[in-house]
Amino acid sequence: MNVTWFFMLGAMLTAYTVLDGYDLGVGSLSLWIAKNDDERRLALNSIGPVWNGNEVWLLAAGGMLVVSFPRVYAAGFSGFYLALMLVLWLLILRGVSIEFRNQSRDPLWRALWDAGFWFGSILLAFLLGVALGNVVRGLPIGSDGYFQGTFALLLNPYSLLTGILTVVVLAWHGANYLRVKTEGALFERAVRWSRTLWWITVAMVIVVTVATFVVLSGTPHTFRVYPVAWVIPFFILVGLVWGFLSRGADRSAAAFRSSVLLIVALMLTAALTVFPNLLPSTTNPQYSLNIYNAASSPHALRVSLIANALGMIAVAVYHTYVHRVFHGKVKLEEGHY
Repeated sequence: MNVTWFFMLGAMLTAYTVLDGYDLGVGSLSLWIAKNDDERRLALNSIGPVWNGNEVWLLAAGGMLVVSFPRVYAAGFSGFYLALMLVLWLLILRGVSIEFRNQSRDPLWRALWDAGFWFGSILLAFLLGVALGNVVRGLPIGSDGYFQGTFALLLNPYSLLTGILTVVVLAWHGANYLRVKTEGALFERAVRWSRTLWWITVAMVIVVTVATFVVLSGTPHTFRVYPVAWVIPFFILVGLVWGFLSRGADRSAAAFRSSVLLIVALMLTAALTVFPNLLPSTTNPQYSLNIYNAASSPHALRVSLIANALGMIAVAVYHTYVHRVFHGKVKLEEGHY
């Protein structure tokens, strides 16, 4: 049951990264890839029907963490308190910028909200990557199970690298999404950005991979004990090769699927790297919070698993329906923004 909950939470966070990832990617590219007001409206229309629903996965994962691993919730939210407040305000900034942009025709106000959408998206992607990097690297968890450090400690070289990797990968994902959803000059620009960002993604994946082996002083425990786990990192290579083969303008759907595969493989690799820990301790490995010493009672895990599974199915059905309804290229006159 504990292992099931570990991978269920991982699946929810992966779903969030894939779905809200292209929103963040579109936002982080918005000031550069869209050259005029019409193109920025098209970029917003491409994510308009889905962006707020995509964030449900993050909120649900946080809520389920309380039920399944309350000690991790307590330690994580206390340690990442300032970072989580920044994430909350950035989510608000993105939402306000998207909705308020359409409320005024003044170019100055629209430029302000465009900047807010861009800033909120790129910084949010960076902070989420920094958080993931710190989980992989480990945190100063004390014998009482609580974080013992400062916000500045979270901004270490390794986590900054994972933050940059996240920004780059999600920007590539966003460019691939715009390839699928747009046409004309914006589509052509998205194809060019996708090709450029693929090279940067490859470079950052290599750099972060090498840094991970250095920081962890060798091969992670899971990969040493279960060699079959190396299948998952192999799909990182598959996603990158698939992305390279999908550079052509007529292969936009394949390009988007390749970035989806890369994100899923990266998230699963990160999960396997820390397993069975949820918050590894750099103070003393014995102080790490794992799926056993940080879990709720077996009864609570069983009951909440049923409720969570039903909720995940409902959200998955909703997302499938919405994406089917709003599939295809977006039109300027058909959008809300």
